[in-house]
Amino acid sequence: MSATTTPSTDAGDDLPKEERLKSFLLEKAQDGEMYFKSKFIAEEVGLSPKEIGALMVKLKDSASELTVEKWSYTSATTWRIEPNADAA
Repeated sequence: MSATTTPSTDAGDDLPKEERLKSFLLEKAQDGEMYFKSKFIAEEVGLSPKEIGALMVKLKDSASELTVEKWSYTSATTWRIEPNADAA
């Protein structure tokens, strides 16, 4: 058995998972703020809801183009994003 790692991209998509999610969010939020639950965008992004949740925590600190806020937690976390006006 081999212990090789596979890149964090889906077949046919050359962007890493974090970049793919960030690009998706930037596109969706270009008209203003957006609220979403990971499970509702998972298929569009090609990631699992769990992957999206983990990446959102990273993007909250690293994505200067977006303001990311953990908005509420009921049956699943709702995220609020909006384009960051300061990032040009």
